[in-house]
Amino acid sequence: MSRWDETTGQKIPDDHLLTDDQIARCERADTLGDGAAPLMPVPTQMVSNGEYPPLPQTTNQQRVEARVNLLADLAAKKLGVSRRSFLLGSGGMAASFMAMNEIYGPYFDIDPLSMLVPEAYAQSGPPRDLFVFDDQLHMVRGSRFDAAAPLRALAQGPSSTFSKRNPLNGKRQKDENGDEWGVWNRQLVGLPNSPENFLITQFIKDVYLDSQVNVGLLSNVPAGVVDPPGAVTPRNIAEAQKGEILTAAQTAAARDFVNTVSGSQRMLAHALLYVGKGNLDYIRQQAEELKPDSWKGYNIGTSAKVDNDPLSPMRQWRHDDEAVAYPTFELIQSLYDKVKKDKPGFNNICVHKGLVDNMPPRPEVGHPSDLPKAARDWPKLNFITYHACIQPAFFMYDSWVQSRGTQLREGVPDIAWTTEYGVLCRDLPNTYAEIGTTWASAIVTFPTLAAHLMGQLLKFFGPDRVVFGSDSVWYGSPQWQIEALWRFQIPEEMQKKWGYPALTPQIKRKILGLNSARLYGMKPGRNLGAQFKAVPRDYASKMTPEFKKLMEVDKPVAGVMDNLDLMRQRYAEAGGGPDHLRYGWIRRA
Repeated sequence: MSRWDETTGQKIPDDHLLTDDQIARCERADTLGDGAAPLMPVPTQMVSNGEYPPLPQTTNQQRVEARVNLLADLAAKKLGVSRRSFLLGSGGMAASFMAMNEIYGPYFDIDPLSMLVPEAYAQSGPPRDLFVFDDQLHMVRGSRFDAAAPLRALAQGPSSTFSKRNPLNGKRQKDENGDEWGVWNRQLVGLPNSPENFLITQFIKDVYLDSQVNVGLLSNVPAGVVDPPGAVTPRNIAEAQKGEILTAAQTAAARDFVNTVSGSQRMLAHALLYVGKGNLDYIRQQAEELKPDSWKGYNIGTSAKVDNDPLSPMRQWRHDDEAVAYPTFELIQSLYDKVKKDKPGFNNICVHKGLVDNMPPRPEVGHPSDLPKAARDWPKLNFITYHACIQPAFFMYDSWVQSRGTQLREGVPDIAWTTEYGVLCRDLPNTYAEIGTTWASAIVTFPTLAAHLMGQLLKFFGPDRVVFGSDSVWYGSPQWQIEALWRFQIPEEMQKKWGYPALTPQIKRKILGLNSARLYGMKPGRNLGAQFKAVPRDYASKMTPEFKKLMEVDKPVAGVMDNLDLMRQRYAEAGGGPDHLRYGWIRRA
């Protein structure tokens, strides 16, 4: 057996699993469902796969479990079924959401009728006619899977083989549920954290077969952000491309493949925003050869070439730098005038901001102070700020503390740097807030923070300037985030206290898709199935050797293109269903 070294990211032999003494304080999780104690639809305590000692059940987790059992007893009696049968159905899931609302706050839209009528539970989920535009999707090329494993481990929780503790919570802080390492996407529990998860074959399945995404925008990352071991600061584009997790050419090729096999526009592609006079030729080259749909940049990346000296290193940049960023903006705007008929989103400047721990508030690392001047100076460009500028890197403990504190800005909790971003840009109609990772990292672990973030973005930007991104497939299929956003609501008490608007179904439709559709010149009709045709399930067989070579996918990905979906359908038709069985160890009371 092997495990991952948390410093180097390399596999090393595992020295041991749980000791005999640790096992003596645990019991097997797969025996909990016997007899009168069926498993919880949503786990209420940590389950260890044997590589780490599980933490004891927290007080709040005990309260949630007790409440679920009580609701289950009452509902099962009304329905004339066993409590076990009830908990294994959609009613059990509804009871879990209701219990969490009671303990943690009213964050999920669940009608009590959902416990008794499966159709009522389904009705509160995302409707079939919901148009979803995911404007931040990621995959990696075969040689750069190292960039993705820590983020998948973060979302997967303690069952990940990457690390024995949360790789992005070094201080071992606890989230709102009392967990140091809570699970974001429960469909990932127990699955291997392996390179195949992040390649194009699995990406297509996760996004287009296993979620409601109608249109996805494939993003990429320049050099200087997630560099491979031994990387040096690039001096030119050729050197920079060695550090990219997905090149601009690969991004465009993936878009073209998906659109070809589906026969419709299911994917859009970012070009890489390398700014500065020394990179203008590359901006022009991408525009002419790759036909990008918009642009993606990182202030924090070493992607600005300020001169034409072949030996000078690239550096970080800021939006309002007239000598560095403005020549690039000028070129993109001039090109937009020529291509806007075919590429209406070409003028969208999408830039990653935030997700940095312990950094001073400089625009070069993601602070929003450079946006107002740039937005005013370039009114024909749209500035879409990814992650809505939130400062902490992925584990949002500090932001959660700020959301509960007394430090206010414009009458609301001052959450660095998102609140300031909202205040600075609220009156600039060409600025937009994107919620990729910010939403994913808050909704499960810090729901109170999620309510504040969504409330503040709607308060400052309004419902037409907030767009949805999932940052998948870092965190698995985006469907869990779509489900969470559709069922989420800002509690009335918070609306009254802080002046937040209600998160209505109409606003959710705008955030989940309609706002981005407008930014990219799309007009989704009523018959989404006809407009955005399905990606065929045999898509992998349509990949040519040349395409596989370009994407660095030389071997078939095991388990992706088998008959799992058909098997699942037959299983359900035969009366099968979930048993909520979880294998591993739990801590004894």
